[in-house]
Amino acid sequence: MIPLRDSQPSYSTPYVTGSLIAVNVMIFFFQLSLDPYSLNHFVASYGVVPSRLNPVSVLTSMFLHGGWLHLIGNMWFLWIYGDNVEDILGHGKYLLFYLGCGVAAALVHVAFNAGSRIPTIGASGAIAGVMGAYVVKFPRSRIVTLVPIFFFLTLIEIPAVVILLYWFVIQVFSGVGSVAYSTVSQGGVAWFAHAGGFIAGMLLILAMRPRERYRRREDLHW
Repeated sequence: MIPLRDSQPSYSTPYVTGSLIAVNVMIFFFQLSLDPYSLNHFVASYGVVPSRLNPVSVLTSMFLHGGWLHLIGNMWFLWIYGDNVEDILGHGKYLLFYLGCGVAAALVHVAFNAGSRIPTIGASGAIAGVMGAYVVKFPRSRIVTLVPIFFFLTLIEIPAVVILLYWFVIQVFSGVGSVAYSTVSQGGVAWFAHAGGFIAGMLLILAMRPRERYRRREDLHW
């Protein structure tokens, strides 16, 4: 299933969301300019390596990506869900929220893979936090989604609470499955980082009160 857009309007310009996307894209193009040896060194230096955790890399890792699909998928999800979360928090608090979710996701990944020497990169954990916040604040929003049915693709409106909690369950079950066969050791997906970021986003959005004019908005509640 591919989400295309949401029904929730945003009442302010998402400057931080747009800036985050721009920074991620620029750094990815810088990665493309590197030769293979330099790229490996760059990723090893600025990605999260659980066996030798560096506090700086916890932040820098969330701005690196492993390929075009990795980048496009992450930025697409950030664009769909990020503007509304930024709208209710305000630009400054939203940036702190985003970085906080990314840090939480990285620490969860380290906790489940303490001995791994494989660098982990990507904004997925931070964006999972944005998705967690979205499902708390906009559960009744409708997500226009491209869904394959047999040999055809069709557009379906799915409640945000359904599609996002479904995504979260997939991350958890995939993470549990990866314990038996470690995808991390093979350079795979950091499932538990996604789940950890999602939960962090749900908790942080409850702790970080929205801007005054949004506190009584009807669409922020069940």
